[in-house]
Amino acid sequence: MSLQNKTIAFIGAGNMGGALIQALLRAGTVTNDQLIATDVAPGRADYLAKSFGIRAQTDNAAAVDAADIIFLAVKPQQMSEVLEGFKSKVSNSKLVISIAAGVPTKRIESELGGNPRVVRVMPNTPAIVGAGMAALCKGEHATAEDLATAEEILGAVGMTVRTEERFLDAVTALSGSGPAYVFYVAEAMMRAGVEAGLTEDMAKKLTIQTVVGAAKLMSKRGADPAELRRKVTSPGGTTEAALKVMRDRQLTEIFVEAVKAAEKRSRELSGA
Repeated sequence: MSLQNKTIAFIGAGNMGGALIQALLRAGTVTNDQLIATDVAPGRADYLAKSFGIRAQTDNAAAVDAADIIFLAVKPQQMSEVLEGFKSKVSNSKLVISIAAGVPTKRIESELGGNPRVVRVMPNTPAIVGAGMAALCKGEHATAEDLATAEEILGAVGMTVRTEERFLDAVTALSGSGPAYVFYVAEAMMRAGVEAGLTEDMAKKLTIQTVVGAAKLMSKRGADPAELRRKVTSPGGTTEAALKVMRDRQLTEIFVEAVKAAEKRSRELSGA
């Protein structure tokens, strides 16, 4: 399914939905008149209409009825109520894309009834600044073309990978929750800088740019984090002294255990 002449309804237009709307328009992937956004808050709908020149409203059913692609960006605990409100408007000709964490495609298919074409996506928050990472999988009735359509939409705010749904709990634990791990490390680095005598402002600037620069180095084609680490670790130097403390405290094992805990919780939330 090409996005040309297709109408996309964003059901829920908070941070992630809003970021996608803005990115799609900025990239010229779609035009203003192809987008509809709904939000429970009338003020938010008004803001979207004025800011982006799109149709924005509070009526989900009307938006779904007018759309070719339905993008579900609502909280997981709201999903059943939201689906119940517009399921009569979803025909097999429409594509449903969900970014609700922990909500399996089978549940969406069951609650909509019939044979809906569902693609499930696990994005992360850097999508807000166009640097997201999203994993996609298709439900029972979705096609390869549907996956490609979802990739085109999510590609406007970052990178995408395809996976099987059984791996989405691991994806959630690694990249979905992953930004929080990086932020946590950054907090620790800033605290260390302050305790070493730097001002909070200087410690923050040094930390943020260091994280940004390291990420850019890792993103180079063929870059290996382990090799990059070795290159900046001189024998007997400062970096080696720091890494020795981390190894002695089994930092790698702590991270592996933490990601496994997040994966387990993701399975619990999805009912798997």
